Amino acid sequence: MDAQIKKGLLDVCVLATLARGESYGWQIIKDVSDVIEISESTLYPILKRLETGGLLITTEVAHNGRLRRYFRITKDGIARIKDFKEEYKSLLKIYEYINGGINE
Repeated sequence: MDAQIKKGLLDVCVLATLARGESYGWQIIKDVSDVIEISESTLYPILKRLETGGLLITTEVAHNGRLRRYFRITKDGIARIKDFKEEYKSLLKIYEYINGGINE
């Protein structure tokens, strides 16, 4: 998959995971990996970018003697998912156009 397409999809997949409820890094990786490959080194820059963009917020909670960062989606994050759903309609038209031009 093209890296730029994957980048945009990963952002929305992370937001969709958080729309289901507050979560932390390892759990987000586990959840998102069910649909698209993601590593720890990929996830944390995404989380930072989404936080900087106001699409999620973080809190730190003590867990087994360590601080664990939890991530929660914001209203702007929910709006980004809704925007993506609208964009997807346009992408589907492009896919159908491309797919219709191929003789298999």
